[in-house]
Amino acid sequence: MGKKPVTYELIHECKQTGARRGVIHTLHGDIQTPVFMPVGTQATVKSMTPEELKEEVGAQIILSNTYHLYLRPGHKLVEEAGGLHKFMNWDRPILTDCGGFQVFSLQDLRTIEEDGVEFKSHLDGSKHFFSPEKVMEIENSLGADIIMSFDECCPYPSTYEYTKQSMERTTRWAIRCKNAHKYPEKQALFGIIQGGFYKDLRKQSLDSLVELDLPGYAIGGIAIGEPKEEYLDILRYVAPLMPKDKPRYMMGIGSPDYLIEAAIAGIDMADCVLPTRIARHGTALTSHGKLIVRNQTYERDFSPLDPECDCYTCRNYTRAYIRHLMKAQEILGIRLLSIHNLKFLTKLMERVRIEIENDSLLDFKNEFYKKYGYTKE
Repeated sequence: MGKKPVTYELIHECKQTGARRGVIHTLHGDIQTPVFMPVGTQATVKSMTPEELKEEVGAQIILSNTYHLYLRPGHKLVEEAGGLHKFMNWDRPILTDCGGFQVFSLQDLRTIEEDGVEFKSHLDGSKHFFSPEKVMEIENSLGADIIMSFDECCPYPSTYEYTKQSMERTTRWAIRCKNAHKYPEKQALFGIIQGGFYKDLRKQSLDSLVELDLPGYAIGGIAIGEPKEEYLDILRYVAPLMPKDKPRYMMGIGSPDYLIEAAIAGIDMADCVLPTRIARHGTALTSHGKLIVRNQTYERDFSPLDPECDCYTCRNYTRAYIRHLMKAQEILGIRLLSIHNLKFLTKLMERVRIEIENDSLLDFKNEFYKKYGYTKE
């Protein structure tokens, strides 16, 4: 047994909250945790160069999407190019999701069976089939440091019976993924805990996946449109039960409150398209809440997006200028907002790491919520 592709090192646990400060060691470098991971769905974080992501944003790891890269340009082409790292010129860690969420969100375009899922491409309507084995073949070709096992993401809400069947299938698929995974010495396969909003099913899912002794585990199937209280309830139940010596990943969260709550619950990694998506619609994340820069209020506002931010955008440009760019549909507007939003979440998680080390994360949460305009839990 050689060196493991991904290991977790615990540095400190916050006395106030139990939040974890750690390091995930990978073959492409270390990741300080808790961390927010920008999403580069199609082997690019929208409108950003790798240099900007490293130098301006400080991104430690980024995500790419199995479903989208399978459809275009195709996993075999990426493999021919030398894998995702070479193809997209990114020398830090990469995580690829399994495409499950995308396939299951197609609803009218897919059929689920025990062997896998048949679906129609959202691009041209062509038919495709994802089995756990096929997903492993794709992710092995892409060559990311962390790869996710194929899971079924239940819609919200779902009945107990449906959720139970779906969760048990996810476990069977995880076993098949582990058996089909070709490069366990180079790529760490993470399991995804399912079970909807039923705690007994979540516990069953977690226990059966832990038996597989995978290098890391993720919580899937929450933050999919349910009320915040239900998200928090499952998060706070599942996260502390996850193995302590392995990375814990909460899938698909990007709003500051969800990220802080995840860290408090003991989560190490989180990702979301939110910062770049809202940038494309003219919205900035700031220390005092969201700012819709397209609004007329900012037409003659020559202050930065966030006076407390030191990102490239805030150092060099005003709200009035960025509003002008967005109104004129200039690409630079989206780029500047994307840099700012990504940096805002990166800095937030840097601060969270410091507060964990200082045993003061709860104090920071209350102070941040008050300033941002969130109500307390």
